[in-house]
Amino acid sequence: MKENTLNKLLIVCCLLAMVSCKARKQLAYNTPGLNKANTTTPVNKTAAELIPIRMKQSSFTSFSAKAHSKLNINGSSYDVTLNLRINNDKEIWASVTYLLGIEIARVKITPDSIILINKVQSVYVKKPFSYIYDFTNSQVNYSMLQALLVGNAIPSLLNDSTNYRAVNDSVTLSGSLQDLMYKLVLGPGLRVTQTNLSNQNEGLSMQVSNNAYIPSGNYQVPSQIDIASVAKDKKIQVNLKYYKVDFNLQQDYPFNIPDDYTPVN
Repeated sequence: MKENTLNKLLIVCCLLAMVSCKARKQLAYNTPGLNKANTTTPVNKTAAELIPIRMKQSSFTSFSAKAHSKLNINGSSYDVTLNLRINNDKEIWASVTYLLGIEIARVKITPDSIILINKVQSVYVKKPFSYIYDFTNSQVNYSMLQALLVGNAIPSLLNDSTNYRAVNDSVTLSGSLQDLMYKLVLGPGLRVTQTNLSNQNEGLSMQVSNNAYIPSGNYQVPSQIDIASVAKDKKIQVNLKYYKVDFNLQQDYPFNIPDDYTPVN
């Protein structure tokens, strides 16, 4: 596995990358108490009307999960296992194992930086958070990535100027953040079923689909997350299946770069 390809693999596995917005079909949403009258016309939500959605988001101190992942990066496929840990709003830690359970990489993401350890080539990469813009829109930040990994709505999309479209048992929130267009679909129980982001000027698009929510204590998380990403000439597809999930457990975030590892750009 080439070094540049492995670095892409790390970013896709641990950040869930960005996703393509293939289907632009209308998706709508109606939940008793949130919107009592169905409408097909986008309407601005007020802060008070968004409270039920915000209250349904998982609030936690720590999150840990193990997942089987299938990746396709520009036509090259990989099967890996991801061991993921999150220290809320502070750090995303992940270990990636490949064939025979051998750890090939480790990554640490903070709101300001990304550090990748490539155990195959005995090298490491230290970058500012903006490094992921090679794979994503420049509007993406740490809180967006953290939300996607636990099945939450991206916080910045739940803003007072968002529009909604309600039909039967689904709601679509839509709008723009500067040059980033978004569509957030909520299903039964106000669970996020789809997140779409796109920036036509930069040739970027994203679709994240959450499927089969399962309980973990008092929380609900998607057992499967499907991702498709287009970032100019980079095409990435991810199928992530959580098979063990825990919230609020005390956990470590071991991350040491061996002295004999070489830094790379």
